[in-house]
Amino acid sequence: MEFTKNNLNTTLNVKPEFLEKNRKWYEVDASGQTLGRLAVRISKKLTGKEKAHHNDFWDSGDFVVVKNASKIHVTGDKLSQKKYYRYSGYKGNLKTMNLQELLEKHPERAIWYAVRGMIPKNKLRDRRMKRLKIFAGESNKYNYLNPEKIN
Repeated sequence: MEFTKNNLNTTLNVKPEFLEKNRKWYEVDASGQTLGRLAVRISKKLTGKEKAHHNDFWDSGDFVVVKNASKIHVTGDKLSQKKYYRYSGYKGNLKTMNLQELLEKHPERAIWYAVRGMIPKNKLRDRRMKRLKIFAGESNKYNYLNPEKIN
């Protein structure tokens, strides 16, 4: 396609109703997959980067259901060296937890933190994260929607 002065500044305009109506459901099996690479694929689906009408300021992403979150794989010494922090706001109340402890107590939070760090830090981040559904085991309550399986 040649760019001329007539079509140089045209922008594809998509109405918000179209974006809401045409959201797809995807399912990811996390067993044996590397945490970071899995989080990249999930964040691309949540933000809608693979769509033709993607824009930074439009929330055009899809729903993602992750199952078997407790069976993820990490490389190197990340199980013992990767730290997660919580701070309540009181003096001396900074809690630390490494990845191994997090996977034992709340395995779905490891994927949640990784995906949240990869989504742009703006007003749309919380809305995008609400479309992420993570389950530690095999079963989930979104099977009736027939989500499309991605590797």
